[in-house]
Amino acid sequence: MGGRAAFAGLAVSLVLGAFGQAQAETFVEHNAEFRMQLDFVVPDAALRKFLPSGWEPNIATQGPAKDCNLRMIFIDRADITGADGAPAGSSRLVYLAIPVKQSGSTTVGQMIIAGLTSDPKDAPGPFGNYELATTNRMDRSVTAAGKDTLVNEDWEFVAASGERMEVHLTYERAPARKGGSEVKFFSPTNPSSYQVFKIEQGIDIMRNATVPVRDRVKDFSYKAAGGRLAPLFDGTERVVSIDSFHWYNRGVYLP
Repeated sequence: MGGRAAFAGLAVSLVLGAFGQAQAETFVEHNAEFRMQLDFVVPDAALRKFLPSGWEPNIATQGPAKDCNLRMIFIDRADITGADGAPAGSSRLVYLAIPVKQSGSTTVGQMIIAGLTSDPKDAPGPFGNYELATTNRMDRSVTAAGKDTLVNEDWEFVAASGERMEVHLTYERAPARKGGSEVKFFSPTNPSSYQVFKIEQGIDIMRNATVPVRDRVKDFSYKAAGGRLAPLFDGTERVVSIDSFHWYNRGVYLP
């Protein structure tokens, strides 16, 4: 009897081990980044045209992300490290992400619907919709005087198609709040194809429509226009949060 029990236990262990291997994630790369993020409320009807059947916006009803249905995220990928541990260069990009959920399920995450990148190798990218930015510019400067630290940032990305995303900011920097998360990022053309981001970050919320933070933005303007972007940014959109990520360490995995 003891032998049969031991054999049964071994069999279960082998099955579970095989299942665990089948479910193991594949490490793709690690990114050390700086990010500037704008949270928007854009026209719902235009937004939903980007989502595949069976998916819908997952909009927060409270907290710093309240009402946000689209994020414009400017990214300085300062250091990219490949799966083999070797340096894989650096690049800059901006993309648009919708917080989403799969209807009738517990699956949530973000869906990348468009992007402009400085690196030709990144187009069309992991989500199939990045364009090469024929113009790409990032300027950041920091001035410290006494207790105050002022940061000036200019980001500009323009594609040959005429799509454009840019932002200008001057703000007073404050200590970032450390956090972490694990988020699924989906492709709108093939939602079964996704990446898992495992993130450690330091976020500095400089202006927010919901949470009581001191507004430290001194000067701000943005532009988003052209091609796919025009219906989303028709002049009725509004910015509900401006966030600086002093650091954003991102491990990228495939399921």
